[in-house]
Amino acid sequence: MNRTSLRYLFALIAILGVAVWRWPVAAESVAVSEISKQTHIHGIAVDSRDPSRIYLATHHGFFVVGPDGMATRVSESEDDFMGFTPHPTDSSLLYASGHPVAGGALGMITSADGGRTWRQIAKGVNGPVDFHQMDVSLADPRVIYGVYGGLQVSRDGGHTWRRAGQLPDGLIDLATSAKDVNTLYAATKGGLFISKDGGRSWQPAYFFKRTVTMVQSASDGVVYTFVYGSGLLRTTEPGLDWSLVSDSFGDSYFLHLAVDPADATKLYAVNEQGSVLASTDGGRTWAAFRTR
Repeated sequence: MNRTSLRYLFALIAILGVAVWRWPVAAESVAVSEISKQTHIHGIAVDSRDPSRIYLATHHGFFVVGPDGMATRVSESEDDFMGFTPHPTDSSLLYASGHPVAGGALGMITSADGGRTWRQIAKGVNGPVDFHQMDVSLADPRVIYGVYGGLQVSRDGGHTWRRAGQLPDGLIDLATSAKDVNTLYAATKGGLFISKDGGRSWQPAYFFKRTVTMVQSASDGVVYTFVYGSGLLRTTEPGLDWSLVSDSFGDSYFLHLAVDPADATKLYAVNEQGSVLASTDGGRTWAAFRTR
């Protein structure tokens, strides 16, 4: 990975400063391109109830993108939303962690109204935590994994937490399996890893020991990962027989990915420069996000 790419990656992971900008109050809208220019996007997901709506969790609040390509901040909060992930079956329930705008840590927070209001439901182990990586199990939504001082797990929807294990060095992203509540994937600077025992032990999940910048599971059992220098790959659980989806990215790479639960050919991604991209052919070709 060249120096420029590493600079983007570490800047996004470390959450360095961003340009000063007047953020819209709730119900005001801005173009997606303006958000990506002025802040870090920490998560992206498709509203399972209304796939024309795309969620963006950012360094300066929580946004919903409509079919017109305009993003609306849906609450008054300008907190830093990290570890964002939606409940896989309840479209109104969202999970996140991160940092208040005034500093500190948010702990485990949830929204039961599509992101308009948020409340802390747990501090986590040695918290309040700021889970930079977190994922709700697609196999059992009561189980949630988060990363803070090692791997933590909740088995009651985020209300209580315990230590689950350690993680591979250089962690960048974390994803749960859609088929097995104890199976996890870890994208790291040293490759892609899998745990089949809830994070107690890890093994390589891909033979190249290259930087893996993203891993994401879909509800149909397909797992996507982005291997720097190779491109976007996928496999279908429970196997690890990876196939190349696209290698047309040059030095660019993905940090976040979302799959439309109603149409698996529609994918959305955020790259290292914060641009939001869209694919309508299962990830083979990509273009800047515009109106749909």
